[in-house]
Amino acid sequence: MENYVVIDLEMTGLHPKEDAILEVGAVKIRGKKIIDTLGFFVNAGRTLSETVTGLTGITQRMADGGCLPAEAIRRAAEFTEGEILVGHNVIFDYSFLKQLAVNERIPFERQAVDTLKLARKFLTLPEKKNLDSLCDCFGITREKRHRAFEDALATWKLYERMEEMFLEGNEDAFEPKPLQYKPKRQTSATPAQKKRLKELADYHKIDLAVDLETITRSEASRTADKIMAKYGRIPK
Repeated sequence: MENYVVIDLEMTGLHPKEDAILEVGAVKIRGKKIIDTLGFFVNAGRTLSETVTGLTGITQRMADGGCLPAEAIRRAAEFTEGEILVGHNVIFDYSFLKQLAVNERIPFERQAVDTLKLARKFLTLPEKKNLDSLCDCFGITREKRHRAFEDALATWKLYERMEEMFLEGNEDAFEPKPLQYKPKRQTSATPAQKKRLKELADYHKIDLAVDLETITRSEASRTADKIMAKYGRIPK
């Protein structure tokens, strides 16, 4: 495959409906050479956990300085328009982008080749097929692990290596497949939900880890439930 875009994301967690994109990284390939790149932070509108910062190195200041989610999906959609995607467990990254696309009413249907599926099909070792293990196995170096752009670069090198080794006679395995993920559109929290969250935070004297301006209805409901489960309800 000569022309494609390799993409990787960093997120606040594992669930597209509840968690958010923190960073987008992508490289555009033509004739096995990089002709364009994309890399930016996304303001997730929430306080980052120590776990996320420790894993990715993305600080609260870096995230807060990023673009808003609506701008993030527009940039990602434009960069990947008409392109075949390549990614490691690419459906995971796609699900987060698709959720944003649905929220913003932006068409975002893509085909992709998944390096994780290729590794599982053709490689016995390493036992773990995550990107870290495969990079170690193939001697692919990264300046920073678990950062979107560096991981996109590593995935590109991994794909090229596996294509070189296994493409001949296995062309079907390297054919792009449509990505299937159909999320429901998330809507903004109601004024009543935002008011209740603020009242809960004020009463219990806690800082909200979410931005009331951008919070969705489902996220507001989950956040309120978590606060009441931990601290209790406001007495009537």
